Amino acid sequence: MVALHLLHTRKELLHMRDESYFADRERVFMFQSFDVTASADAGKERLKRLRSGFDDVGIDCLLVPRSDRFQGEYVPDSEARLSWLTGFTGSAGVALVMRDSAHVFVDGRYTAQVRQQVDLDVFTPQDLIKTPPRTWLIDNGTAGLRIGIDPWLHTIADIRAMEKSAVELGASIVRLGSNPIDAIWDDRPLEPLGRVSVQPVTFAGSPSEEKLAAIEADITKKNADACVITDPSSVAWIFNIRGSDVPHTPHPLAFAIITPGKDNALFIDRRKIGDEIGTYLSGLTTLREPGELQAVVSALGKDGASVMIDPNLASVQLGDLIVESGGKLVEATDPARLSRAQKNAAELDGSRAAHLRDGAAMVAFLAWLDAQEPETVDEIAAVRALEKARSSTGERLQMPLKDISFETISGAGPNGAIIHYRVNTQTNRSLKSGELYLVDSGGQYLDGTTDITRTVAIGRVGEEEKRFFTLVLKGMITITRQRFPPGTRGIDIDVLARAALWNAGADYAHGTGHGVGSYLSVHEGPQSISRRGLQELLPGMILSNEPGYYREDAFGIRIENLIIVEDAKPLEGGDKPMLGFETLTCCPIDRRLVVAELLSDDELGWLNDYHANVRRALTPLLDKQTDKDWLDAATQPVGSG
Repeated sequence: MVALHLLHTRKELLHMRDESYFADRERVFMFQSFDVTASADAGKERLKRLRSGFDDVGIDCLLVPRSDRFQGEYVPDSEARLSWLTGFTGSAGVALVMRDSAHVFVDGRYTAQVRQQVDLDVFTPQDLIKTPPRTWLIDNGTAGLRIGIDPWLHTIADIRAMEKSAVELGASIVRLGSNPIDAIWDDRPLEPLGRVSVQPVTFAGSPSEEKLAAIEADITKKNADACVITDPSSVAWIFNIRGSDVPHTPHPLAFAIITPGKDNALFIDRRKIGDEIGTYLSGLTTLREPGELQAVVSALGKDGASVMIDPNLASVQLGDLIVESGGKLVEATDPARLSRAQKNAAELDGSRAAHLRDGAAMVAFLAWLDAQEPETVDEIAAVRALEKARSSTGERLQMPLKDISFETISGAGPNGAIIHYRVNTQTNRSLKSGELYLVDSGGQYLDGTTDITRTVAIGRVGEEEKRFFTLVLKGMITITRQRFPPGTRGIDIDVLARAALWNAGADYAHGTGHGVGSYLSVHEGPQSISRRGLQELLPGMILSNEPGYYREDAFGIRIENLIIVEDAKPLEGGDKPMLGFETLTCCPIDRRLVVAELLSDDELGWLNDYHANVRRALTPLLDKQTDKDWLDAATQPVGSG
């Protein structure tokens, strides 16, 4: 299979990745590229050019976030300012460029990665959670400091917090009319023009008209005249459309304004929309070009409108426009966010079907991997084999793979300890005997989004690796089996996944679980299982369950299943309603790494029951006898040999 980057640039692909383009063509590319997409080599010179313009725009420092104007976790190449400047390619982070120093703030997922990717003589890594830029500036800034921001790239809530720190420091925040990085980014890629498609009601479960009616009712209930929707996944969900502007996340980059009793507006580049899609959308809303957004928002303000906006998602630029033009901000959660998170019956059925197909593909891949001799396969070859398994399984089962849901994390040995490791041609490593191999991957299908992590043994591995694998497994099983009363939040159960590791003097520097969309973003809010998971867990929500353990320069372990929040069956003697989890992911867990003595009887029983269910569900979906034989062996009861 020829890699995508050998055929087309990503920019070119985004202009043509639609159903019609591939309808009569054999798919000869991969969704994942292994190019080195950023480099630290130019960081020093780029900082020099950036700082040379500080006086012209009246600033002393500049904040450079990962985000774009949609505040998305994943951004198109044209918006990847942080990686262009620093070389850091993680999905969360911010740089603070001072006149005499520069810093990159990242969370615990990227502590190792940032040190490998940036020039440490130029950029100093900082802790985004313990000491975010606003805190760092209080400790290290000076009175009179002028802090430059691009107001499109920071949320209302973020700048509100930064303004408090600025007042404490005696500094000021300067909202810039244009981004200084864009002025020196000579070869900046073009904005994406990914084609838009309609998501059939068969998979969406509810027509757009019903969703719009519910959202308009919510806006009215909040005493607002209009609502600006800034999250592209919400826009996609509301209008039952999908897009391809951002790699692996099938939403179009677009804004919407919902106005009860009046015409709604969708702000999207018409070049993304064919005649058929245009006709569909015109029956739901007025189509406008993205460049019209500011004028329409300002007009709402001039009319004295009360405009509903999510301060945690919307840029401060939009908030300023409303207020400065005479409108009133009604701050409230994105009205599509919670409904989107609570999947309907069609979405849940689709996700179940997608996970069975994906499980069959994973079995084909793992069976292939087990048949290879150590050191004959490297991380890139493994990714290629996995994508091929997903593609061929989807074709065979008549639900083609539309994309991967994120770039596969394929970490052998010490690379597995880099939590969000992305293999490229420079870091590629062979899978060696005696080491662990961590593979975190997923697929995008019309009926669902998948995300699964398995850690497997390459040859015989040490007892230490097995012990920690089993401790991680205990945490995953505990979450899976847990019952909890309505009102329970992710923060309330996160500790349960960590308890076995804590008792062994260990932990992991990421959340236990994130929300997952329905043929949308693999990372979806507001639900999570984490130390910051304040959202109540509600029936229909899909989350990941993925505790881990990472020993830097040695190995990494993560075991991940997706789960659905559901009403739990009543227990005899119980007197309160309870919620629980249904497991979506269907794939063996490497029994060779399990230390049975460390599992309780209940935990061991769950594992063996899970494997029996996996065997029953997946065997009919496999077409090769060798894969069926491998699955049978991989799902035998732990302790049976």
